[in-house]
This record gives sequence, C-alpha cells and structure tokens, in this order.
Amino acid sequence: MINVREKAEVAENGKILGSMSSMGHEQVLFCNDNQTGLRAIIAVHNTVLGPSLGGTRMWNYASEQEALIDVLRLSRGMTFKASISGLNLGGGKAVIIGNSKTDKSEALFRRFGQFVDSLNGKYITAEDVGINPQDINWVAKETNHVSGLLNKGGDPSPVTAYGVYMGMKASAKVQWGNDSLAGKTIAVQGAGHVGMYLIEYLAKENAKIVVTDIDQEAVAVAVSKHGASAVELDDIYDVNMDIYAPCALGATVNDNTLKRLNCSIIAGAANNQLESEIHHGREVMEKGIIYAPDFLINAGGLINCYSELHGYDKEGAMSQTEKIYQTTLDIITVSKKEGIPTYMAANRMAEERIEKNRK
Repeated sequence: MINVREKAEVAENGKILGSMSSMGHEQVLFCNDNQTGLRAIIAVHNTVLGPSLGGTRMWNYASEQEALIDVLRLSRGMTFKASISGLNLGGGKAVIIGNSKTDKSEALFRRFGQFVDSLNGKYITAEDVGINPQDINWVAKETNHVSGLLNKGGDPSPVTAYGVYMGMKASAKVQWGNDSLAGKTIAVQGAGHVGMYLIEYLAKENAKIVVTDIDQEAVAVAVSKHGASAVELDDIYDVNMDIYAPCALGATVNDNTLKRLNCSIIAGAANNQLESEIHHGREVMEKGIIYAPDFLINAGGLINCYSELHGYDKEGAMSQTEKIYQTTLDIITVSKKEGIPTYMAANRMAEERIEKNRK
C-alpha cells in the first residue's frame, strides 16, 4: 500500500538521493547476491540518538521501486518511534524482496547478515513482517548487530501488541470517559504475530472482535480460540465498529476507506497507517476520530529489542511499554488543545528530542 504521490517522487528521473534528502536519510544500502537469490535494501534514517535499529521485512513487492519507498518510510518511522519512546536509538529498516513462505534459506539470511555487518553497527536488525526468530538466528551467524534472538528476547510481537493495547485503552479513556474495552466492537485487520496477540488481550477484556486476514488459517484460530467474527478482506472497512485496528500493511487509512470507516478510534500495529499524513491526518481529526499514532503505540517491539541489547529484562520491557498509555494521553491532549492532528503532535515531540541531542 504505497502512496502514489511518494511513488511519483521517487520515480521522477530516478531521484533516489533527492528522496533520501527530503526524508532526512543518512544512508541506503542495496544488497544483491545471485547465488542465494537475495535482493534487499537497508535504509539508515537517523543516528543522532544512537545506532539505528529496525526489523527486516520480507515481502513479495510488486517492484523494486515499491520496496524502496516502503523501506524509506519505515526507517523514518523507526527514528520517531525510538525518540518518542525515550530510547537511545536511531531509525533504520530493511526489506528483503521475496516470498516469505517459499524463498527462505539459511544461505540467504547469512548473506544478508554479511551486508548488515558491513555497516559496522550503524544498523541493528530484528524481526518484522515475514521474519521469525530462526531467520534472525541465521543472520546472527554472520553479524553481532542483531536483536530478537531465540535464546534472548525472542519474538517481540507480544510486547508490540501490549503497547498497541495500551494506546487503544488510552484513546478510549479520552473518547468515552473510561478505558474499558468490554463490549466495544473492534475490527482487527491482520491476525499475524502482533495481531493475534492483540486479539488475545481484547478477548480477555470481553471486547467484540471482528477479524480479517489473507491467511485463512489465522482467521480460523481467531474465531475458534478467541470468539472473533470473520469478514472478507475488503469488508472490514464497512463493519459498524468502535475501533479500527489496522495490524497488517500500511496506508489503509486513505480517501477510499475514510468514506466507509464508521469508527471513533483508529489504533493498530501497522506502520504508516495514514496514506498521507498531512491530508488524512487532518481529515481523521475533522471527523472526530481519535488516531493513536502508529509509531507511538507499536513501539513495544522496539523497546523489547532495545532491552535485549542491554541484558534482556522482560518485566522492564513490559513496564517501559506500559508508559505508552500516558504518552498517548499526552499526545491527544496536545492535539485537542492546539487543534492539530495527533500525528503532528507526536512527530513534534519526537523531533524535539532529536534536535536537543543534535545540539
């Protein structure tokens, strides 16, 4: 789900450096290995606060251009995510172009690890969509610049889901006067690692869960184990819901879906949920919908990985992630007081910390 405007900017005369400059990136590494079939891009956005850390995503992109736009947006989001969470980390991200169900091999991930290692610690990788702890362990055979290892923090998805849950409850507190989600209809788009853990939290609170996913096996688990109701992929936008929780890919809040969404809160785990921050962030606010900024509430996974780098402490990671609740309240308060979209309030908070450290 790539913003058409951004695609045009990258495509124009092949101005990759121009796109890097406009988004503030420091470095982009293109990785190719014919023997293993590896095709990957590593983007380092900002290292003012510390080394860049961000997961590797494996996705069957329609084009290399689409992969580039995705990694540029994702890595920028990681900078803001680390900053607003109070972590001494910069923002980076990697994408591997391929089918995560059929194209994986130990050789491919070890070759990718060599590329990561060539950055000499400027980029630390971890899990993201299409990647699991075993893949990261293969990467770790070639570099020490990894997080999310099986014998340490492991899968950060449960912590990510907890942060989203905290952000969702904080948004509910503002919108309805209390943070209980019992009886609220919550449409979860995507029942992958994070989405499924989020569904577990919601089920324990007796929320009414509606779910959709391209993976029908995951949907079946959500229905049978957690009492969710299933809908087709495109029908999720037409559900009469209280909360829309996008937990798959980004840009699902756009001109088309905003005409259909009947919700009071948008709070999910997906990155870059607004197709256009400026346009759709303002439109969401004008509709009276509270948008919990994605890079704020999905920061639990990054917090978990950061903890692993400093001697893993699960309780400490969960405690730090719980603070997302108060930060979300603070962001919404600023938004309402100044009449600005929540994304803008969150961006400003993150940028101020980076600028303070730069000086």
